[in-house]
Amino acid sequence: MIQDISPYEFHNEYTDRAPQPGDTVFVFDGRTVLCREGSDESNLFPTVADVSCPASALQYLFRISETYCYLFLPEKPDISLTEVPGCRFVPLMSLRSKEHTVSAFAAMTAYHLHTWYEKNRYCGRCGSGVRLEHDKQERMLRCPVCGNMVFPMIAPAVIVGVTWGEKLLMTKYAGREYGGWALIAGFCEVGETVEDTVHREIMEEAGVHVNNLRYIDSQPWGSDSNLLMGYFCDVDGDPAIHMDAEELSRAQWVDRSEIPDMSDNISLTGHLIELFRKGKEK
Repeated sequence: MIQDISPYEFHNEYTDRAPQPGDTVFVFDGRTVLCREGSDESNLFPTVADVSCPASALQYLFRISETYCYLFLPEKPDISLTEVPGCRFVPLMSLRSKEHTVSAFAAMTAYHLHTWYEKNRYCGRCGSGVRLEHDKQERMLRCPVCGNMVFPMIAPAVIVGVTWGEKLLMTKYAGREYGGWALIAGFCEVGETVEDTVHREIMEEAGVHVNNLRYIDSQPWGSDSNLLMGYFCDVDGDPAIHMDAEELSRAQWVDRSEIPDMSDNISLTGHLIELFRKGKEK
């Protein structure tokens, strides 16, 4: 899965470290990320030396083994990196393959923090209009007026493989960037347990009851600020699907023998589908 980057090691502890010329820099434009043209996995993203911007515009993110990673996050909006020689913006989701596992994990985690910083420039409690300040000890933003502390947002969500004998309930999203096969999924609501979310999402999207929930694995998915939790469960009673057409464009039972090979997919969804395809869902 995307977080399986061994032998590399992910270190997310915050440090107030000045950027160095060889450090990696993530630059985002919408849901695209700046990459070097013709580069391989080891040097896919530009360095501090490549971008030539003020050090004040670079925010420390994390370290992967000995590679220190920064985010282009200028305090002044007139500083731009839309054109960097030898680099071009590519869709963030184009990196989601085993060929770019480390790069995909790094880029999506950087994007997770990018969206958090972008959405938290000013205090939402006192509304003073004064910019939040970056803490020097931990990854946190603080309001200099009322002292409000803002931490990165992580949204818990579920991915569920619903089974009916030798069949798996497979879906496709409606109106989403990703058009491949998916499973029932959704965010946890206030006051719910994760198990409550599993039951509710399956009923809302497919109209079936389930039992025998089995937790399988979890995965950070930074492109949507998620922490995903994966389950298998069995249909309880009538297997007839009543699809929510606003959420899904397709929902159907697919026989194990007809499930496509998802071994190149680094998502938790792909992992669950592969487990079922190989008969390892129990």
